[in-house]
Amino acid sequence: MKRSVLSLIIAAIAFGLLTSAKAAVETYKIDPVHTWVGFSIAHFFTKVPGYFSKVKGNIVVDRDHLENSTVEAVIEVASITTNTKMRDDDLRSTNFFAAAQFPSMTFKSASWKSTGDNTYAVTGTLTMKNVSKEVVLTVKSLGFGPGMKGAAISGWEASLTLDRRDFDITADQGAIGNSVDVLINVEADLEKLSTAKP
Repeated sequence: MKRSVLSLIIAAIAFGLLTSAKAAVETYKIDPVHTWVGFSIAHFFTKVPGYFSKVKGNIVVDRDHLENSTVEAVIEVASITTNTKMRDDDLRSTNFFAAAQFPSMTFKSASWKSTGDNTYAVTGTLTMKNVSKEVVLTVKSLGFGPGMKGAAISGWEASLTLDRRDFDITADQGAIGNSVDVLINVEADLEKLSTAKP
């Protein structure tokens, strides 16, 4: 009888340890209303800013080990905005992004590497104009907690520098620079909970 009780206690402890070892995995849906995908590029000597207003995607987060996280995002190319209609129409045309032929650009992460306090080098594939390139984003986790009406949210900041020629965007050499600075601010809403395998 004592052995049976002891066996039950050991089994219960082992189950408890196994359960606690499983990390909660959270899926956050990018909130397009509170997300900013901005860029700046030189026009002769002066940087001209712009942004894409339509973005969607998911961030799957293991808060105990953020290095296990993943992110996928889709940006609607035609949503490019520089506050000048003539320039925006030109950017959407075949001179630059060819938005009608290539309506979206995508990013899918492959790995997250910790680089400091809440900062990560996130390597993934960026696809634009049907050209896929490996890029590395500098990402900072801004926090997790309650947002509007107490709903759980997460905040993120990311940046990188691209050479537009890598994606077959080569028009107006000399007048427009090739180096594009990208700054992304993301607010994402908790969508669902699941449990990671041990």
